Amino acid sequence: MAGREDRASRSIAAPASKIFAALTDPGALEVWLPPSGMTCRVTHYDAVLGGQLCLTLTFVESGGGQGKSTPDSDEVCSDVVELVPDRRIGWRSVFVSDDPAFAGAMTMTWNLRPDVGGTRVDIVASDVPPGIDDSDHALGMASSLAQLAKFVTG
Repeated sequence: MAGREDRASRSIAAPASKIFAALTDPGALEVWLPPSGMTCRVTHYDAVLGGQLCLTLTFVESGGGQGKSTPDSDEVCSDVVELVPDRRIGWRSVFVSDDPAFAGAMTMTWNLRPDVGGTRVDIVASDVPPGIDDSDHALGMASSLAQLAKFVTG
């Protein structure tokens, strides 16, 4: 049975090329991708179709027991399953977890399209595992989009 689908969107006052560059640069991802309250370390990123992105998201406040991989972190390896420069990138992610509530693969697709004054960024998360709380996921995606906007607009 397929998981749920979560969505988030934001208009950003920047060209699609600048946003796409932030989606494909490991150093940029470490700055803007982690939701508020987390840090990110990219351990591998080959931003080509069929490439892989591996990263660790760590909660700033330790001991919360919120992580999927350890009590304080989420380890994720994603395959790049879609790549259309300046338009779309899709990551199919598998969480490293012993908890069956996080089993399976979730696909996050970032779509970029022209918008008044910049670019509309639409995130579609498909087959979201049931262990990921929907309200937490919505807040996390909104936080990442806000940080992406700040990153690309300086």
